[in-house]
Amino acid sequence: MASTILLELVTPERLLLSEEVDEVVAPGFEGEFGVLPGHTQFLAILNIGVLWYRKGSAVKKVALGGGFAEVANDRVVVLADTAEKDDEIDLARAQRARDRAEARLKELKELSIDDETYEKAHAELQCAMVRMAVGGGE
Repeated sequence: MASTILLELVTPERLLLSEEVDEVVAPGFEGEFGVLPGHTQFLAILNIGVLWYRKGSAVKKVALGGGFAEVANDRVVVLADTAEKDDEIDLARAQRARDRAEARLKELKELSIDDETYEKAHAELQCAMVRMAVGGGE
């Protein structure tokens, strides 16, 4: 059994990371899940949330905008809709996005708009909140 796992995180724009790590925890559709070396194979739908990984005692965070994960053969491949490492996040921009999303949700609630439009606005708010959490904000 391997002592580490290869974590590969890919977005439509780029390969965000590819490194050997000790542990991965991801925001699955039905809740967080963790992966250690020797984990059984599976596929998972990912929610908007924080993916974190540990390498020795160092823990790194990534803001995910949803996607899919495949775990197999001591490898975790994440195909993310969007993803940003903690050191890439512009906190002021994330706060502005949160403020816009909150205002949009309030406006939509007052208009009694359709569920699909409301869900999209809610997802935008979730993304902004996750980016702020990963980037060191609220």
